[in-house]
Amino acid sequence: MEDKIAAHVRDIPRSGIRDFFEIVQSMHDVISLGIGEPDFVTPWHIREAALFSLEKGRTGYTSNLGLPKLREAIAGYVSRQFHVDYHAPSEVLVSVGVSEAIDIALRALLNPGDEVLFHEPCYVSYGPSITLAHGKAVSIPVHGKDNFQLRADEMARRITPKTKALLLNFPTNPTGATMPREALEPIAALCVQHDLIVLSDEIYAELTYDGAEHVSIAALPGMRERTVFLHGLSKGWAMTGFRVGYACAPAPLIEAMMKIHQYAILCAPTMTQYAAIEALEHGDAAVAHMREKYGLRRNFIVSALNEMGIPCPTPRGAFYVFADIRATGLTSREFSLRLLEEQKVAVVPGTAFGADGEGFVRCSYATSLEQIKIALQRMAVFVAGLKC
Repeated sequence: MEDKIAAHVRDIPRSGIRDFFEIVQSMHDVISLGIGEPDFVTPWHIREAALFSLEKGRTGYTSNLGLPKLREAIAGYVSRQFHVDYHAPSEVLVSVGVSEAIDIALRALLNPGDEVLFHEPCYVSYGPSITLAHGKAVSIPVHGKDNFQLRADEMARRITPKTKALLLNFPTNPTGATMPREALEPIAALCVQHDLIVLSDEIYAELTYDGAEHVSIAALPGMRERTVFLHGLSKGWAMTGFRVGYACAPAPLIEAMMKIHQYAILCAPTMTQYAAIEALEHGDAAVAHMREKYGLRRNFIVSALNEMGIPCPTPRGAFYVFADIRATGLTSREFSLRLLEEQKVAVVPGTAFGADGEGFVRCSYATSLEQIKIALQRMAVFVAGLKC
């Protein structure tokens, strides 16, 4: 059957994260700093809202766009937190996680051969998602010396007449990088100058530290009308399994995205939409509590890595550190496999996030501080052994 598979599907790689964790799952007693999933259980009042919706018999389809009350809650939250106003009935779409929203936005926008810029290292799905939408993925490397922020001059060099869109993710998976207003403004200016659409994945927006202000590019002058604002409940509210994301954009684009969503998905699960309403309207305190815990874990893991001779800048967002292991003389994959085999600690090779991730490993601090302490003790033994 292999010759029957569509070429653009056959040729895309499998997820580097998932391939690595198939190895992890075959082993026992492994401490994982790998998967980007909160270890917190979804707050009870949010789970209760889902249960109550079932008790009330709310088990049918919703509007393709999502529950009107949820879309109103989304518009209110985005206005309050991101200072961008959207018309809930026509400019908000509820999706099955942000991943679906990215997919249908790309499919709604791209003609075959259209180019989409994205910064790398990046979340594993961006390049393949562009390819699956018949676009051409064009990566822009970001570097530790720039705090893994996207530079306007690097972006400008890669814009061609075929460039149609820019895909952003700040705070970033895997680096934890953030983009302050002064760094975003020249990026926005380039988008206006070249008439580019921006897909801005802001799933980690609630998780910033040290007083870092999260600024959405959609809030900058001239950007609301050319931005697809992408967000969801998975990370900040610890609701990964609920699979609730959303997109906010000008009405014609939401209408185009809805057509794809309508035929492929129909609607997001009803009970999780009710849970999302509760999360957006009454979940701020829970988010703040989890953010505080993540901050403590971040401080510990950064300090421990630096002490063992693994350079690790302090990230200001998300729940990842991107540690520089080049001084060990090992590749990212060699380091990760040996650490797993010798000390039963799982981290993700930087190359899972693109070729520009070579020389780094991603460690997630979305696990308990107790587990992180044991993992870092084991890693210190491993690193010390490399120096012998």
